[in-house]
Amino acid sequence: MRFSLFVLLAALAGTPALAAPCGGGFGDFIKAMKSEAIAKGHSRADVEAFFAGAKQDSRVIKADRSQGVFRKTFLDFSQSLISKGRVSNGAANSRKYDAVFKKAAQDYGVSRGILLAFWAFETDFGQVQGDFNTVNALVTLGHDCRRPDLFQPQVFAAIELYNRGMLDPARTTGAWAGEIGMVQMLPADILARGVDGDGDGKVSLKTSAPDALLSGARLLQHHGWRAGEPWLQEVVLPDTLDWSQTGLETQLSTAQWANMGVQGREAALPKGLSASVLLPQGRKGPAFLAYPNYRVLFEWNKSFVYVTTAAYFATRLQGASPYDSGKPDPALSEGDMKALQTKLAARGHDVGKIDGILGALSRTAVQKEQARLGLPADAWPTRELLNAL
Repeated sequence: MRFSLFVLLAALAGTPALAAPCGGGFGDFIKAMKSEAIAKGHSRADVEAFFAGAKQDSRVIKADRSQGVFRKTFLDFSQSLISKGRVSNGAANSRKYDAVFKKAAQDYGVSRGILLAFWAFETDFGQVQGDFNTVNALVTLGHDCRRPDLFQPQVFAAIELYNRGMLDPARTTGAWAGEIGMVQMLPADILARGVDGDGDGKVSLKTSAPDALLSGARLLQHHGWRAGEPWLQEVVLPDTLDWSQTGLETQLSTAQWANMGVQGREAALPKGLSASVLLPQGRKGPAFLAYPNYRVLFEWNKSFVYVTTAAYFATRLQGASPYDSGKPDPALSEGDMKALQTKLAARGHDVGKIDGILGALSRTAVQKEQARLGLPADAWPTRELLNAL
């Protein structure tokens, strides 16, 4: 099953000016987009052909607003996505495309585990790529006022793909957010980072695994992936650790963490790297060191629970053992989490939207309030903290 919830942010420079006003009449919006496309140098005939069947898709807006799966805890989310079937399929595809993964490592420095993990989670190794008409998805989101600055440029990139024979406005389908292919890339990224991995003279992310995998590797390299370095490592922590030092906002050297009693669960800590102690469900749950490459993954997806699950799965695909799940304190209900966010916001913390999702801003606020109240500052919201506030 593919969770069509993951928007791969395009590598666009700055925030472009909107080509068309968002939120008004859809016909007027399409008219303005056509004019802008022609002004950008596309022929009127191509522009008319591209937009000929374009229409709003209410399913796209519904999907964009319905991302409640990210309210799951790391343990629930990871255990729902990582099955024996996915592990075995990952191993089989690793063997089948061994030469491709070696080329990805050689040319772009990206480890096979990461590529396999995203390939698995995005489309079940290419089996479920989405049935949303790509043009309709992009114009719907470009017209919507939530993120028009992201999606309007993708419409113009899609026109360029059409001009190159790489997109059929009537038939090309993909995810609800306009991503295409086995690793789900947006049109602008396909234009800028697409790779002809199988040597047939075309870049086809829907039908060619080598094209998709090498394109994904090139994109990660562009976002700063560091060759030969780890991204996530399970660790064992001492009970005496200063919990306020945990979380992505604190980066220390592996030597400093070792001096504080942090140990690798299966292997020694690498030397000469900075890292953060990551506690997805607090000090009583799984514990990891997150290295610089882990942060690069947020350029692929902005969800903490998704990125952490993908990063962990990548280590499993490269031989790591299943994590020690520990016995974390129970998660707050959605209603209680919203109540906690409301209380945190009232105390001056920026938690973003009151949505019941434990995102990065909420984690930071939770940790600060835990420290203020003399509670273990591990950034995991508990009933004790809610009551104390």
